[in-house]
Amino acid sequence: MTVSVCQQSRLTMLKLLQAVFFLLLLQLSSAVSKKSWRSSRGSPQPRRGSTQPASGREKGDTGGVAEESFSLDFTAVESNMDDFMTQVKNLAQSLYPCSVQKLDENMKLHFLENTSVTCNDGTPAGYYLKESKGSKRWLLFLEGGWYCFNKENCDARYNSMRRLMSSNEWAPTRTGTGVLSSQPEENPHWWNANMVFIPYCSSDVWSGSSMKSDKYGYAFMGALIIEEVVKELVNKGLDSAKVLLLAGSSAGGTGVLLNMDRVADQLQAMGLQGIQVRGLSDSGWFLDNKQYRRTDCIDSITCAPTEAIKRGIRYWNGIVPKGCRQQYKEGEEWNCFFGYKIYPTLRCPVFIVQWLFDEAQLTADNVHLSGQPVQEGQWTYIQNLGRELRSTLKDVSASFAPACLSHEVITRSHWMEIQVKGTSLPRALYCWDRSLHDNNKPGRAPIKGCPVHLIDSCPWPHCNPTCPTIRDQYTGQEMNVIQFLMHMGFDVQKMAQQQGVEPNKLLGMLSSGS
Repeated sequence: MTVSVCQQSRLTMLKLLQAVFFLLLLQLSSAVSKKSWRSSRGSPQPRRGSTQPASGREKGDTGGVAEESFSLDFTAVESNMDDFMTQVKNLAQSLYPCSVQKLDENMKLHFLENTSVTCNDGTPAGYYLKESKGSKRWLLFLEGGWYCFNKENCDARYNSMRRLMSSNEWAPTRTGTGVLSSQPEENPHWWNANMVFIPYCSSDVWSGSSMKSDKYGYAFMGALIIEEVVKELVNKGLDSAKVLLLAGSSAGGTGVLLNMDRVADQLQAMGLQGIQVRGLSDSGWFLDNKQYRRTDCIDSITCAPTEAIKRGIRYWNGIVPKGCRQQYKEGEEWNCFFGYKIYPTLRCPVFIVQWLFDEAQLTADNVHLSGQPVQEGQWTYIQNLGRELRSTLKDVSASFAPACLSHEVITRSHWMEIQVKGTSLPRALYCWDRSLHDNNKPGRAPIKGCPVHLIDSCPWPHCNPTCPTIRDQYTGQEMNVIQFLMHMGFDVQKMAQQQGVEPNKLLGMLSSGS
């Protein structure tokens, strides 16, 4: 029944589109005839070099379409236009469910044709793909999930998180969410792109290039997996793309920074110079700072980030981009895994999304916010972390950094709700897209009210009122920002005294996100 209704609606829409096309042709031929008739009667001609803006478009904004030399006159059909547009709107609404009814199976699993490029355990690597015929935009997403850096902690990872090291249990389909969603209301600017989700099964921050061996017991081929996926997609339509957005969260976000210039080089070597490669790094901008409390380097949770990456890059035979590698001596390539160090060396444009109080960063720094309220030293450490991270982002041209305690966002259901200075993340990404598009058009003025550098200035975790909901780990109850700060041991009286305000005023400022 649904199919017949959809087919009927599509046929009706086709007839309406044919009708409007016919009307436009009539109006166009009528306008041309009038223009020719006036020219033959000797009407004044426009001065050479002058242009008249197309009807209904602001001067200077052609949306990438050549301006008309004369305006179209719809006077003859004005009386019926409202009814016509109402019909089109109703039909569009009826067709929308037809286009999304099978979205729960919209990304299909493809294993790599090159079977020598594998997951950690030697099972075939692969990717999920939803093609969008006619779209010139491709979004490739790198999954996150920490890493391991020696035989012992890789064995432990294999026993507890096997899906991040093996493809044996991958589902045949995936549903895209957030920036991978095919629904306009969830993903307003990228919903119609070709979507590719690349599962993380290499445990190497997408940098490894070593095959499975008896010595190590595992393969680490993250960088090679990306190369193979790009190679296969070229035969599926990527060769005609205009934009390739390499996106990723957590370890995938760091993987974006490590691989986007390499992807651009790969496409260029294949003769595809016309594809613009861009990056979107979510929660992958880590700091190589000192831990709050130093512990023995046992696994990726307890080990200091710098030490873990130093060990890992040797274990994985990790690859870093040429531009960053040239900045450091041999043996110091680990520096390229930290955002603020690799960013100045990158050629492709990248948008950085980073929580100022990232939970993974705090975990790596041995600050654990569960159970007992934090001590004063921890609270000071957390505030300093926010200041340090904010400082490293000051020269990043495109960034979105809310003062929240969280991790990952671009594939989460609440990704549209977070705002920094009144601008949502999807809006900021749209503004960034437009700025890159307009940069290729000399004389194009930047769009007003369309910021791309958005960093919260308030100093505490969750002082931004649009931060994701916090829940008490033990009771499961939601907490507002004041309850959360008190739960963490926040001393309202003391902090009010330090800030030189009354306690009630401070609480009001916290509630409003000031």
